[in-house]
Amino acid sequence: MTNLSDLNFDEMSLAEFEQYLPDFFATYNGRISDNPQFATFLQANPDCAALVRDLEYIAETAKSLFEPTEEPSDAVWSNIQSKLNSVTSDSDDPTETEPPPLAEA
Repeated sequence: MTNLSDLNFDEMSLAEFEQYLPDFFATYNGRISDNPQFATFLQANPDCAALVRDLEYIAETAKSLFEPTEEPSDAVWSNIQSKLNSVTSDSDDPTETEPPPLAEA
């Protein structure tokens, strides 16, 4: 395997780029498009640049799926509980569920 530091990024072939793309992502923390080492190559190969942008977007989106989400505050849970209690106590009132008497003609 070629050491990535031995590659001439400016004169890299498409085959080399394809071969080492997973290594590039691993070595450069998934950010190739802003790495100045790749600027010349990506400018000369717009299809590769588009592929890199797509892969970076996919990687960022996938990573965000595993980030912890913030739990609602105690005030939110309290408000939900009070609304549930309110709905429960309203449904216990029989006058609320009975239809109004029919008017006689």
